[in-house]
Amino acid sequence: MTDRDTTLDIVQRLIEPFNTKGVAVTEATRFSQDLEWDSLTVLDFVANVEDEFDILITMNQQAEIETVGQLVDAVAEMKGE
Repeated sequence: MTDRDTTLDIVQRLIEPFNTKGVAVTEATRFSQDLEWDSLTVLDFVANVEDEFDILITMNQQAEIETVGQLVDAVAEMKGE
């Protein structure tokens, strides 16, 4: 398993408690459209991601990240992978 696959697995695990719609989460899953998250849910989720990976995701980065795959790529970039 690559570092990216590991990151994807962790992100999917972090999504689970917030996935109240029971959506099958893939890299193409969109946070606001598919998971129907509001801004408070996004903030809670981002805080969990930041804690898990020991990174800081800026508001500008958050605005650009729409899918699970984009988040995985951003996390990998911030971690220097």
